[in-house]
Amino acid sequence: MPEVARILDLKEDRVYALAMEGIIPIVRIGRQLRVDPDKLQEWIDNGGKAFDGGWKKEA
Repeated sequence: MPEVARILDLKEDRVYALAMEGIIPIVRIGRQLRVDPDKLQEWIDNGGKAFDGGWKKEA
């Protein structure tokens, strides 16, 4: 996550929050979070879009 924070120019705690909200593409391995560099770059190239209709996941 520190590297993702550097790439996105965000604080690390914000990156974790975005990951937990499902905005940044992550893979969970137990309690650990991993980010596939190719998926992250694809997400960035597509404008860093979240969910359809906004930044909040619908319940």
